[in-house]
Amino acid sequence: MNTEDKMHGSIFVLLKRFVESTYDYSTWMNLLEAVGHTGAPYQLQEVYPTSEMVAILERASAMTGIPVYELTERFGEFLVPDLLLVYKKYVNPEWRTYEMLLYAEEKMHGAVKREDGRTNPPLLLVTKVGNKQLIVDYYSKRRMSGVAVGIIKGIAAYYQESDQVVVSRLTAADEERVQIKVDFL
Repeated sequence: MNTEDKMHGSIFVLLKRFVESTYDYSTWMNLLEAVGHTGAPYQLQEVYPTSEMVAILERASAMTGIPVYELTERFGEFLVPDLLLVYKKYVNPEWRTYEMLLYAEEKMHGAVKREDGRTNPPLLLVTKVGNKQLIVDYYSKRRMSGVAVGIIKGIAAYYQESDQVVVSRLTAADEERVQIKVDFL
């Protein structure tokens, strides 16, 4: 039985778009070559080893000089418009950043799991601390909390609330459990 962690192909396809829009197509091809990916292009409805994502991000970091955490955060921000388009039917049009975060696990991650049982998005436990603060507990063996922080910042940008939302990590970025504080000014 293969127990290697796998990620949904859509994340790989979006990583390709991120690299191509930030750099160019040849950068993406150079990354794949550098990590030894010689197979077919990543497909939206497939799953791939998480180790391939990690290898691509580590190689991108080495090529650009940008730390892996920072790259994953930028990637998370980049994902938001596509994620909100894909999961639009699960989002109340009256929601803004606060509600999106509060209901992300139930609505979006729940939908991901229902639509494809092979997926295992990170677990997000969100705790309200008054009306102006949320604590997001990110749990994932992938240790890619930068994506979560980037998505939170991307959601705030999407709703034009970047100047009203302050995102702070409370714990080390590379742990399985990372606490993220989100203050609403």
